[in-house]
Amino acid sequence: MPARAPLLRCAPLTALLFIAHLAADEAQQLIQSINQYRGEANGCADAPATALPPLRADARLVSPDEDWEASLERNAYPLQSAEAIRLSGPTDAKAAMQALRESFCRVLLDPQYLDIGVSQHQEQWRIVLARPQQQAQLGDWQQEGRRLLELINAARGQARMCGKQAQPATEPLSWNDTLASAADTHSRAMASGNFFAHRDKDGRIPGDRAELAGYSASLIGENLAAAHISAQQVLDGWLASPEHCANLMNPQFREMGAAYAQDDNSDAGIYWTAVFGAP
Repeated sequence: MPARAPLLRCAPLTALLFIAHLAADEAQQLIQSINQYRGEANGCADAPATALPPLRADARLVSPDEDWEASLERNAYPLQSAEAIRLSGPTDAKAAMQALRESFCRVLLDPQYLDIGVSQHQEQWRIVLARPQQQAQLGDWQQEGRRLLELINAARGQARMCGKQAQPATEPLSWNDTLASAADTHSRAMASGNFFAHRDKDGRIPGDRAELAGYSASLIGENLAAAHISAQQVLDGWLASPEHCANLMNPQFREMGAAYAQDDNSDAGIYWTAVFGAP
């Protein structure tokens, strides 16, 4: 009988560790589901009908406390803006995702948020989406646009997977001033108008804007980004998004123009546009 005592003392701890591991797995599955949802063009009222790059999991946002803002402060997260969602009832990540799609699609698809933290305790979930304070140190829009072109061409020079689709290395793009002008116009419109979408407030789509700028195209594509403070951040987000990645790796595109625009009164603060073309 005495020999069994250590086993009895360890059993509750083992059970707790097992439960914690299961909760962590469910939280990770929910983050993956949210990012898959963001990577698709979704019909959600008051949200952009365009694919978004994935959110980055940040342990500092894992907040089981009722006072989640105080928890972020304790964890030294440099908060710019955030929203927290509390779910009660879902037993697993699949059920939690269904509830989020039905009631919180606008929050999930808000382009200003870059980071996410998920915590689960039994049937209680807390999901925190946040944008950190960041200091942008950027040159003018043409300088940064050409910097983005350099990064994209380096990426195009290497075979990669865009989601589940294999993309071979392809030829570099050349800079086109007309496409750059179209990109600049759209970035400025998004920043000043506080919106994020391929369709602008006048109803024009990328091909319309390229034509209006004077570009005669056989093919036009466009990638957008928001809240990122450098061309490298923009590229990293696009490469992690299957739809954006496939666009910038498309061998049919031959030219590109890109630009960013800032407005501190907008939700995301900074907006990027890259326009790809084939004459």
